[in-house]
Amino acid sequence: MKGTFADRVWSAEAYRDNVARSRRQLELLRRPVKAIPRGKYRTYLAPAAVSELVLMLSWSCLSEAAIRQGGSPMELLRSGEKQLSPLFSLRENFSRGLVPQFNENGEMAPDQLPLIERGKLVNTIVNGRTAQEYGLKSNGANQSEDLRAADVTPGNLDPRDILQALDTGLYVSNLHYLNWSDRPKGRITGMTRYACFWVENGEIVAPIEDLRFDESLFNFWGDNLIVLTNRSELVPAVDTYEHRELGGTWTPGMLVGDFTYTS
Repeated sequence: MKGTFADRVWSAEAYRDNVARSRRQLELLRRPVKAIPRGKYRTYLAPAAVSELVLMLSWSCLSEAAIRQGGSPMELLRSGEKQLSPLFSLRENFSRGLVPQFNENGEMAPDQLPLIERGKLVNTIVNGRTAQEYGLKSNGANQSEDLRAADVTPGNLDPRDILQALDTGLYVSNLHYLNWSDRPKGRITGMTRYACFWVENGEIVAPIEDLRFDESLFNFWGDNLIVLTNRSELVPAVDTYEHRELGGTWTPGMLVGDFTYTS
């Protein structure tokens, strides 16, 4: 299993709780593994898993240039052909101070930039080049127009009640190897990873074998989104490709109905 702990203010109590949760999950991994057949399952995705899904929105998705040039699923949201749940809101939040607020050209982004509010696309990520090309106003985005300070608004589920709310289904701690399987339609594929479990009647029964999922963001952030936890966690960026990444995402956990697993 794998866990991370990060915040802007040190809390020994929060750190001890994080380690205790990891130890409990490690003990549960000693149980016999349960094979799960392909299908649709009620699923709880922990903040680390939600963060992986949010970061997919940086891949030619919330970029204004990507929408204008075709291929972004956000065109379906902008046109009204698709919609997301009013429970889902996303913003760029530089006020937390995790990354520089300026881009490569020294342009400043606003402290906060709402992108999706209660399921509706209200802004996109626009750099100076895109602004000139399409006669728009830049909001200080970087060259690739990706997310730099993603912050998902929490919901109202107490983390202590996660298993009871899940009832029967899958508890997914982490995801990896994500990619678009059909970007224009918002379909994402990837794998479960590390401590993931089968839950019955609000109790963890067994760890599971790794599963591949293939699901549309218009489903898991749309009609199938049941609830978000009432507290976001900082999932730090730990990539070291060419350099050490800065920042991270602030994400709650989320409970989803009928999440599709293909193998």
